[in-house]
Amino acid sequence: MKKTMGGTPEGPPSELIDAAIKNLDGWRGETLARIRALIHEADPDVVEEWKWGIPVWSHDGILCTGETYKAAVKTTFAKGASLDDPSGLFNSSLEGATRRAIDFREGETIDAAAFKALIRAAVALNASKPPKAKKKSG
Repeated sequence: MKKTMGGTPEGPPSELIDAAIKNLDGWRGETLARIRALIHEADPDVVEEWKWGIPVWSHDGILCTGETYKAAVKTTFAKGASLDDPSGLFNSSLEGATRRAIDFREGETIDAAAFKALIRAAVALNASKPPKAKKKSG
């Protein structure tokens, strides 16, 4: 992994995510690693990206991001407001018209089955979007 002149790391996204997890102390790194593993379990075809200085997981569009803060590891679902959340995992960004997020805090247990269900629902939602119309030439 190398850095650009502005200090932004460059390299394969999976390596950038590995480095981010390694550089986080304690529970935040463990939580981000667990979230990443659950995403891969729920969607083996997920694509890892590095955008805006954070991990991004995509499949036919962005599924969610992984952001780390002092008191929380936040997973923001790009189209979370359109997803059913029967387990009530979404606990942040609830006022938004499009996104929803889950703040994982130190000591909390992740409901793996419910989280993977949200990932699968996000994949299905992205797959259901109509194809973009082609512009007519002429």
